[in-house]
Amino acid sequence: MDARLTAEQAGLRDAAARLAADLGPGSVHDLADDARVARLEKAVAATGWRAMRSDGATGVEAALVAEEFGRRLVDVPFLGPVLADDLRRGAGGDEPAAGAPVVTVAVDGVAVEARGIGRVLVLDGNRVLAGRTGPARPGADLTKVSAEVAGPFESAGELSAAQTGRWRALALVLTTADLLGAARGAHALACGYAKDRRQYGQAIGSYQAVAHPLAEGLALIEGSVSVLRHAAWAVDALPPAEAIRAAQIAKVYCARAARDICETAVQVHGGIGNTWECLAHVYLRRVLASAGLFGVRLEEIGPEETGRAEIDCGLW
Repeated sequence: MDARLTAEQAGLRDAAARLAADLGPGSVHDLADDARVARLEKAVAATGWRAMRSDGATGVEAALVAEEFGRRLVDVPFLGPVLADDLRRGAGGDEPAAGAPVVTVAVDGVAVEARGIGRVLVLDGNRVLAGRTGPARPGADLTKVSAEVAGPFESAGELSAAQTGRWRALALVLTTADLLGAARGAHALACGYAKDRRQYGQAIGSYQAVAHPLAEGLALIEGSVSVLRHAAWAVDALPPAEAIRAAQIAKVYCARAARDICETAVQVHGGIGNTWECLAHVYLRRVLASAGLFGVRLEEIGPEETGRAEIDCGLW
C-alpha cells in the first residue's frame, strides 16, 4: 500500500474542501438557511460525486470527499447516495442518467440522509430492494435528515457474497471518514477559539490545561488518518473479509477518538461551549450519529486488535 495521495486524489480532496468551505454552514443559524442549503445541494449535484463509484472512484477517493464534507458539516446527502450508487452498480443496474432522482440507502429500516430524496435501496442479505422514503424521523444530528422506509418493495438485483462484503466495508469506511472529518472540524474550531479567547492578558491556548488536550487531539487525528487510509485502500485492494476487518478496526478507533476530540472542543469553549450557538455541539452530535451508523462492537474484532484500539484511544 502506498499511503501517498496521487495528484488527482489531492485535487479531488481540495475541490471538496473548497465547496464545503464556501457553502457549508458557518454557524448553527446557517443550518436553517434554506437558500444556502439549496445552493449547496445544486453544487454537490453538479459535481457528480454521488455517483463516483459508478465512475470508477476508489474507496480512498470516496473517503476523501466524505472526510471534507464532515469537516465542514455539509448538510445535504452524500454518504447515502454514494452507497446507493455502489449497491446499484453491484446489482448490475444502469448508470444513473443526468438529472435522475437521487437515491439513498436504508439501515435498520431507516433511510439515511433522506433530505429531498424519495427513493431508497435496502440490502436484504444479498438482495437489493427498492422502496420509498416515508415521514422524516427526528434525530440528534442537526446536519442530516433521516426518514422512515415505505413499501411496496421491488427487486433491484442481487449481489454476490464478495460484492456484499465490499459494500459493507465501503459503508464502514465512509462513516469512519465522516467521523474523522467532524473530529478535524471540531479540533480546528477549538484551536481557533483557544488562540482568540484571552484571560488574564493571555490567550487561553497558552495554558497547559488547554494546550495539552488539544495536542492529544491532534495525535488522535493523525492516528485516525492512518487507520482510515488503510481501510479505504482495503475496500478495493484486499479480499472482502480482510477489507471488512480493516474497516471495523478503523471505525472503532476513529469513533472513540472523534468523540474525545469533540468533547474536548466543548470543554475548551468553557461556558459558551454548552450553548446552542456554539458549533461544538453540532460536531459532537454528528460524531455520535456517525458512530452509531453501521456501528461496530468491540466483540466483533479479535482480542489483539481490540486491545490495540483501546490503548490507542486512551481507554487503558
